[in-house]
Amino acid sequence: MRQTLTEIYDARVAEGLIRPDAAQRAILPALEDRRAWLETPVKKGLLGGLFKKPTEGPGGLYLWGGVGRGKSMLMDLFEQATDIQAKRRVHFHAFMQEIHHGMHEARKTGVDDALAPVARAVAQDLRLLAFDEMQITDITDAMIVGRLFQMLMEAGVVIVTTSNRPPEDLYKNGLNRALFLPFIALLRERMDVIALESETDYRQHRLTGAEVYFTPADARARAAMDALWSELTGVGAGSPLVLEVQGRKVEIPHHHNAVARAGFWDLCGRPLGPADYLALAERVRVLMIEDIPHLSAANYNEAKRFVTLIDALYEGKVRLIASAADQPERLYLEGAGAFEFERTASRLREMQALDWGSA
Repeated sequence: MRQTLTEIYDARVAEGLIRPDAAQRAILPALEDRRAWLETPVKKGLLGGLFKKPTEGPGGLYLWGGVGRGKSMLMDLFEQATDIQAKRRVHFHAFMQEIHHGMHEARKTGVDDALAPVARAVAQDLRLLAFDEMQITDITDAMIVGRLFQMLMEAGVVIVTTSNRPPEDLYKNGLNRALFLPFIALLRERMDVIALESETDYRQHRLTGAEVYFTPADARARAAMDALWSELTGVGAGSPLVLEVQGRKVEIPHHHNAVARAGFWDLCGRPLGPADYLALAERVRVLMIEDIPHLSAANYNEAKRFVTLIDALYEGKVRLIASAADQPERLYLEGAGAFEFERTASRLREMQALDWGSA
């Protein structure tokens, strides 16, 4: 017998897989309406049994709220339980990169509107498009996303998306933002905008009492980091997080649902600066850093970047999970910068506290 989303949610609560949350449960009927409509058989067309997309439906859903509230979990439950083939769950930034690539290829054919064939191809294959972490930070995304959404909606695609902010805060203070405002109006008109107001941050709750700093950075530390990554994200490697910073792209290797994972050299071995680390701190709630080495004059530039990174994470109240060659106080014992590192060591120690990041 087919279970409703609420019944599936309650069953998972009973099994101890998730914790009960009234605010999360209240979202499920809106998702169930869309699930029921999507699962209704599509009438066959007159030509060769071609299937037509329904012209009317419940519209999309824009679910927003603070990080760690369970938005992605609800969307995953909905997407997995919706019994259709023509569906896709994708991170918003990864999807927009695909759109840009498709438009680049379309322009080679000489078309006047490079977006039209790309949107047509997406709509041809999908009835449900589930986006995770919608956030507009790039001017090129801001200029095309409104037309893209309108094209997909008119083609009958149901769009469900999560975001950390309400529509009015998307692309806030962005370049030429006035041109973006019609898209916000479109979201309000064509999608149900629902705030998830749960007061519980489940990432913080999962980490309460957990060891979050592992030394030495050996196989045991790696296994522990793997286990925490799996617990926090529920996925394998995740997908890269690409940050747009002052016209540059900064890629973090692994990311899912506001949890990121990278090696020390990924973050500090490249010429990154405060703007890059601040952008990272704004995008993630938990950062996992692996293989922090001993620091000295031999890797002075990398050590300076590490200090800047920790400052950004500290100020942003980002939860830190790390594997390192030694305890914080013994990471930087000699050479220029060792004295200044004492503050960083103190912050690394403070960030291991059970309640860190909860304020």
